[in-house]
Amino acid sequence: MKADKISELTTNRLSIYLRCLNELAHEGRKTVSSDRLAKRFHLNSAQIRKDLACFGEFGVRGVGYYIEDLREQIIRILGLDHHHRVGIVGAGRLGAALTDYYGFRQTNFEVAALFDADPEKIGSVVSDVKVFDVKDFSKVRKNEGIDVAVIAVPAEYAQKVLEMIVDAGVKAVMNFAPTPLLADDDVKLKTIDLTISLESLSYFLARPGKNGRE
Repeated sequence: MKADKISELTTNRLSIYLRCLNELAHEGRKTVSSDRLAKRFHLNSAQIRKDLACFGEFGVRGVGYYIEDLREQIIRILGLDHHHRVGIVGAGRLGAALTDYYGFRQTNFEVAALFDADPEKIGSVVSDVKVFDVKDFSKVRKNEGIDVAVIAVPAEYAQKVLEMIVDAGVKAVMNFAPTPLLADDDVKLKTIDLTISLESLSYFLARPGKNGRE
């Protein structure tokens, strides 16, 4: 199936399946059925089968899935068989926290460089990662092989930063600035807005009859 026909929800679930399979592999398990996988990790067995069917036939009748084989297939599908180098624009508290994020050390994503416009931050080192002048983003991107960028700047600067990143040739961008951004169709832009998530939780808490409310 063509990549443009696969929804982001599907790829998100593939990432979850991979985490589950990694845990089972760590335990020494060799095979697992979709039903056992669903029960163990509180997933939906029918959804698992449907998602995997988008990419081919992986199960064996009477056996289920060979865990190591399925792990390798999902890693390939998600493009995780390649090393990715990340550039974070914004060396403030959020940028520094993302640089030190333990989860990066467990994946093939590596923070290669930080960028900022503050002269006091330029040239400093955060968690063994150097802070460069944001004006040098294009040059540093080429030198460091950066293929993923993260925006961790105030909202009013985010669109201009995105345009700079795209002009430098980066096509995969994660945005933490609390504002919607505009990008060309050939750029994959993913926005993580904590405020929206919290407001969604607030909506849940405000519903009559929920959590003891009348």
